[in-house]
Amino acid sequence: MTHRGPRWGRCPRQAWRWAALCGALWALPVQALPRFDEVKAAYRASDTVVEDRRGVPLQAVRTDPTQLRGAWVPLTEVSPALRTALLLSEDRRFYEHAGVDWQAVGAAAWGNLWNSRTRGASTVTMQLAGLLDEDLAMPGGGRQSRSGVAKLGQAATALRLERQWRKDQILEAYLNLVGFRGEVVGIGALSARLFQKYPSGLNHDEAAIVAALVRAPNAPARRVADRACALLREQKLAPNCSALATYTAQRLALRHSERLDADAQLAPHLARRVLAGIAGPTPPARVRTTLDAGLQRFARDTLRLRLRELRNRHVEDGAVVVLDNATGEVRAWVGSSGGGLSQAAEVDGVSALRQAGSTLKPFLYGQAIEQRWLTAASVLDDSPVGLNTGAGLYIPQNYDHRHKGPVSVRTALGSSLNVPAVRALVLVTPERFAQRLTALGLPLTHRGDHYGYSLALGSAEVSLVSLTNAYRALAQGGLYSPWRAVSAAVGDGKPVSAPVVRVMDAAAAYIVADVLADREARVPTFGLANALTARYWAAAKTGTSKDMRDNWCVGFSKRFTVGVWVGNADGEPMWGVSGTTGAAPVWRAVMDELHRRHPDPQAHRAPPPPAGLVQQAVHFEGGLEAARNEWFVAGTEQAEIRLASARGVAHTLIQSPGDGTIYALDPDIPLHAQKLMFKGVDGLPARWAWRLDGRRLGPAGDRAWPMWPGKHVLELVDERQAVRATARFEVRGAQVRAPAPSPARR
Repeated sequence: MTHRGPRWGRCPRQAWRWAALCGALWALPVQALPRFDEVKAAYRASDTVVEDRRGVPLQAVRTDPTQLRGAWVPLTEVSPALRTALLLSEDRRFYEHAGVDWQAVGAAAWGNLWNSRTRGASTVTMQLAGLLDEDLAMPGGGRQSRSGVAKLGQAATALRLERQWRKDQILEAYLNLVGFRGEVVGIGALSARLFQKYPSGLNHDEAAIVAALVRAPNAPARRVADRACALLREQKLAPNCSALATYTAQRLALRHSERLDADAQLAPHLARRVLAGIAGPTPPARVRTTLDAGLQRFARDTLRLRLRELRNRHVEDGAVVVLDNATGEVRAWVGSSGGGLSQAAEVDGVSALRQAGSTLKPFLYGQAIEQRWLTAASVLDDSPVGLNTGAGLYIPQNYDHRHKGPVSVRTALGSSLNVPAVRALVLVTPERFAQRLTALGLPLTHRGDHYGYSLALGSAEVSLVSLTNAYRALAQGGLYSPWRAVSAAVGDGKPVSAPVVRVMDAAAAYIVADVLADREARVPTFGLANALTARYWAAAKTGTSKDMRDNWCVGFSKRFTVGVWVGNADGEPMWGVSGTTGAAPVWRAVMDELHRRHPDPQAHRAPPPPAGLVQQAVHFEGGLEAARNEWFVAGTEQAEIRLASARGVAHTLIQSPGDGTIYALDPDIPLHAQKLMFKGVDGLPARWAWRLDGRRLGPAGDRAWPMWPGKHVLELVDERQAVRATARFEVRGAQVRAPAPSPARR
């Protein structure tokens, strides 16, 4: 083997270059260096941290697409194994030199003379100088330039850094600023990306891989593994280099990683919404919101638990929002059940538009009471009704496809009866009602005439947050103001008050809230035991859209308003889930938690009534409903409620259907669910029966008949088959083929 001697022809030039570099260090002009605390303060992670009202982190959102940087990592939180491997690889005499390793400089110069490969002369401090000053860094990116000019600048800056910074500060800044593979900068981001660990947990093998990446950030996996294995051998750790090569290849093949603080990622949907609304090219490092991290976590976990219980009912999505009544501040915003349950976890259920169902009824009755067209004691007829519209005859149906006859407005709203609500809308008109809903902040996309009478039953699409804020207006006595999730401030730092607008009369809003808090008013539909009944004063309303696609529960106490939606993000219908079984349990649990966090010894008492209200004892004619004390807008009070239908109406043994009535099938309701109630007067003999189109149906009690297109004759016959009463009616709708007759039993 031939030994190669020094390149004597280049010796004078190389020696002169190193002498010039060393001698010129002291001749460079002195420039101000940043202090360590200034560098640390100016450091920006690639994520913007969204915080709750007390500064607790809620969500980290990537806002810098050019580099991936984690939070600043103190040196005390870096694994000792990594510090050892890094200095062994990059700067063995780090704690001995004053910024420039003159021994390494001499070795590098001698190596150049003999054309042999030696360790580079750049110290960690010199490399940090290149990271702090772009003019001293390598133009192509990566490790610092080895050109003479850049090396001279790095050396000069390193000497000054060592005089102004401590060694631990230099090493800490270097570990946070050094570039690694691809877009990754800093040990925090690299440790999370490759190993799903914090830097404090890196073992010897992982530390060696990191140190090898500092030397060659974008080298092939095999080369990185070889370098790591050599570092482990130098530490006399007896590595399994084959296994290390496999592990290195697996780690470097990762493109994405889970966040180390996955449990702290509490509000992804609100965080994106908040950041989208911030103007300016550079997003802030931190954004303070009005949320409560503890309540947010509770609402999220409660929703997930309920959805797991409903999994066999074809339900996988849900959303929760909590508003402070007085300020409109958002306290919780759960946009989805999460990736473990939902196939559409990115969809924000709080802001998505869905059909409102029965949740719009309180605003309808409130408008009618405000205009003095109705009172809470007014009687509406819950019996089949046909309304002529431009699209044909509209016949609303109740949720249970049954009718309860004359009922008060209190019972109609508390029990969420559909037919009385439509009758109320006839008084208000769809256009006036749509204007009221728009004034409450609901995002209606059409005029009232477009929705027609179905608007009373929630055919319009709304978002959960807008609907919840409209209920908050009820809680505030008819005063509307926008909700907010970030504290707004003017130039002097003082908070900006949101505009407050009176949308509903305070007396009417109070009456509606009183009805929604009335346990007895819910009994006809929901019974005594349901999730809406609380130990404290609370007003709530459930709703379900057509085909059970959306399930709502929205309500308020004296301090907070809570809205819950349950369903499927893709619009698929649920299986047998109502408002009291789907959304209401979540609503109740969140409301209970709010009262636990904010105890109020007067929580069980109703809010004080506003001016303009009168409480009057009322008696219903014929014992229609139990006598009670009722609230009235002043000037509308009545002591006795009489039934207009009891006077001047011809007596008939058949109460429903009415003779000559025309019914139309609703295309939005499944055919099998559209039923007409055959109802006779009270006290019919037990042996009387119904006969439809000449065929006996059964005893003459209340009977739900699946409607079928055509003209029909309903007869009430006695035990001798004599006709005692007749009602002719017609059902119009799509002509479908009649079902084939069942084969005769043998």
